[in-house]
Amino acid sequence: MKILLAGATGVVGRRLLPLLVQAGHDVTGTTRRTERSRMIADLGGEPLVLDVLDADAVRAAVEAAAPDAVIHQLTDLSDEDFAANSRLRVEGTRNLVDAAKAAGVEKMIAQSIAWLYEAGDSPAVETDALDPSLPPYEGIAALESAVAELPDAVVLRYGALYGPDTWYAPDGAIALRAKAGSLRLTPAWTSFVHVDDAAAAALAALDWPSGPVNIVDDEPATTAEWLPVFSAGLGAPSPGTARHAAATGRPVSNAKALGLGWKPKVPSWRAGFAEMG
Repeated sequence: MKILLAGATGVVGRRLLPLLVQAGHDVTGTTRRTERSRMIADLGGEPLVLDVLDADAVRAAVEAAAPDAVIHQLTDLSDEDFAANSRLRVEGTRNLVDAAKAAGVEKMIAQSIAWLYEAGDSPAVETDALDPSLPPYEGIAALESAVAELPDAVVLRYGALYGPDTWYAPDGAIALRAKAGSLRLTPAWTSFVHVDDAAAAALAALDWPSGPVNIVDDEPATTAEWLPVFSAGLGAPSPGTARHAAATGRPVSNAKALGLGWKPKVPSWRAGFAEMG
């Protein structure tokens, strides 16, 4: 299968690209930075320098690549610029979808997030409503709506990514905050997924039916549960307890993904955090 991997040098993309090549696919990988072309080539892909915010360039690139499927793993979070990331989700996704439709591409797999569900005590499933009051909603709603215009579209709602190159890596943004002692124990829910398991899900999704799928590990946890383990692994100070903290967020179910045949190799953040240390 010919695949256009948008965001091939990102945290997920750089792990997904070799999986696709090993599975026998012919992969064109995009990057915004010319200096990252070598990484794509070294991983077995055909490099393509592309600004996905340039609609004409995206349309020309997709037409030239003539892929059987587009895999959208684009983010812009290295500098924690959430406005830039939202713009990429809205405009970049729109350009990819329009280009795919113009080129007759029917299959798209896109990266979304799993922490946007309306609050509740039971684990969230894919048919539950998303919460429009949460800051990422506008970008995510635009992304998921655009991708759904294609006949065969899978939206991967990833949990909080951890592992190498993520914010939870020893030199990542969350780890640095933990080391600084600025994080507190709260009842806020997080559903994690190791970045390698996220990449494996994107590969598997080439054979999945249309619709959203939660990609999270088997053990949702509150900050009060995971933060002490994470801090200990980093050798960071013991976190303090937030006063009068209210429960926020919601645990997320991975039952649908399990039913489709995906199974996380790292079933719990407990093991994953221990390995990171």
